[in-house]
Amino acid sequence: MKNLIKIRRLLMGVLQCAAIATVLAGGTAYAADDANDLVLNGDAKCTKCHDENDSSPVLAIGKTRHGVRTDARTPSCTSCHGESPTHVSKPDGVKDRPKPDRTFTKTSVTPVTARNDACLTCHQKDAKRSHWEGSVHQARDVACTSCHQIHTGHDKVRDKATQPEVCFTCHKEQRTQINKPSHHPIPEGKMSCSDCHNPHGSAGPKMMKRDSVVDTCYTCHMEKRGPFVHNHEPVSDDCSNCHNPHGTVIESMLKARPPFLCHQCHTPHGGFIPQLLGAQAVPNTATQSGKSTTNLTQGRGCLNCHTQVHGTNNPATTNPTPQFNLR
Repeated sequence: MKNLIKIRRLLMGVLQCAAIATVLAGGTAYAADDANDLVLNGDAKCTKCHDENDSSPVLAIGKTRHGVRTDARTPSCTSCHGESPTHVSKPDGVKDRPKPDRTFTKTSVTPVTARNDACLTCHQKDAKRSHWEGSVHQARDVACTSCHQIHTGHDKVRDKATQPEVCFTCHKEQRTQINKPSHHPIPEGKMSCSDCHNPHGSAGPKMMKRDSVVDTCYTCHMEKRGPFVHNHEPVSDDCSNCHNPHGTVIESMLKARPPFLCHQCHTPHGGFIPQLLGAQAVPNTATQSGKSTTNLTQGRGCLNCHTQVHGTNNPATTNPTPQFNLR
């Protein structure tokens, strides 16, 4: 046991000596070149002016993945902003220092395409951004920096709790809907917009993460998927036929209250039909006729009987109209 301890101490000493030799051999030149670099490799020429006392602090990028100097993929200041020689060294006779080759502020005159190219040079290889070209955001000249913050340790759009407020900057109608009584738990921070949508584009409609609306909904609501013996056609077509996923004032985010929602597709049953039911006609005091004009859904709800509206394995009725034998 004592011999093992001695051997371990000996090895540790050898490794420490090797580390010191490495620093003495090659570390001196590195330290001399990067003595003034604060965050990124080669940022000395930028950080001599731009620091935390600047109007737009930039050093917080060191708290992000863009600031990991040991990663070969980490960009430099010039990777995004360009070499910008006239900005670094102000030409003689020029009153105002020229802007960098690429700027990303709200008042930037750099074309959106050029701004996005700085990001897509690295990030387009990611499968999540493979549908950026031709997406709604790309077609409407939305810049990456319209949503993302680079020089900050907390990018709001990448935080589930703060992401919606970034999206609501443009999608104001959805802001109103999400604050209605029946909504997905987005205000509570349990969901975010990107749980359903891919803002960088997708093959599905409305930038859904899956190929269709129903497939996206089935990601969470798997019990509605089926297959069932008797499928409700609107369910397999599009969940938003009946639901507004951003929120409504009606329970279960329905677009209208039953039976009115059901009547948008299903004709209301208008009174008793003696020929089908084998029942005697009930005189109506209002019309004194042999048929009742009382609607079968009056004072009732379709869901009292049709409880499995998304689909069921129960046997179908043999009586086509109405759906239930009222004898």
